[in-house]
Amino acid sequence: MAGNMKEIKQRIRSVESTRQITKAMELVASSKLRHAKERADAARPRFVKLQEMIGEMAAHAGKTDSIYMKRREELPTLFLVIAGDRGLAGGYNGNIFKLAQSEMQENDWVTPVGRKACEHFMKRPYHLHGHYAEIAEHLSYGEAGELAKRLLEPFCKGEVGEVRLLYTRFLSPLTQQPQSIRLLPLEAGETTGSQVLTEYDPSPEAVLGQVVPLYFSWILYGGIAESFASEQAARRTAMDAASKNAGDMIDDLSLKFNRARQGAITQEINELIAGSTANS
Repeated sequence: MAGNMKEIKQRIRSVESTRQITKAMELVASSKLRHAKERADAARPRFVKLQEMIGEMAAHAGKTDSIYMKRREELPTLFLVIAGDRGLAGGYNGNIFKLAQSEMQENDWVTPVGRKACEHFMKRPYHLHGHYAEIAEHLSYGEAGELAKRLLEPFCKGEVGEVRLLYTRFLSPLTQQPQSIRLLPLEAGETTGSQVLTEYDPSPEAVLGQVVPLYFSWILYGGIAESFASEQAARRTAMDAASKNAGDMIDDLSLKFNRARQGAITQEINELIAGSTANS
């Protein structure tokens, strides 16, 4: 009985130690989430507006010789996949990897962003076109521009036929949704307002050549900002659930400990009574 009580007490201490860790991680994730949400909210209007604007420009440009509108379906696709730098974030990393697996073929290219994404794709038979870890939290627009140049290069050289972005959209602290969007070739969107003939000076190709790199930079910056906010929200939720589970385990173990202690006391009383009866 005493050995059983000692084992229960050790388990209680172990679970209490785990709960302290999960509570600390929850607090850190909550702090990071506040800043990440502000950054994502600030980037989202540009993210959405640029998608609309580039689609409208592509529609107005019509048939053009711009490299950014050429379709080459026989070539592999380059995927930019954004995951987390750490685990313990519920299904955050797993969900984006499931989305990638459903869309990617073995001959496709991939540029992983996030330590978990790098570890995941380095073990798989894809062509790795660069890899970036530990950049999401403090990413600047200039760094996003350098990443955009690296992604544009194989498309412009005719090495890949399509560029896709896989990221996690931040909907709320409790809801995050994996997304896949095509960045290249440009897809004509619906035009707004009156259907006027748009003239490009000096040419549609030149205008798109100037606009697309800027568009790419902001889309990547926005996607990484959204993903980082989603990671922190998912981790906070997971650590909150883990802390609550640890509390439930402690309550259950404490109940078992008290029952074992009561049983030991009852046994000692019975032994004392039995001894007293035998001596009388």
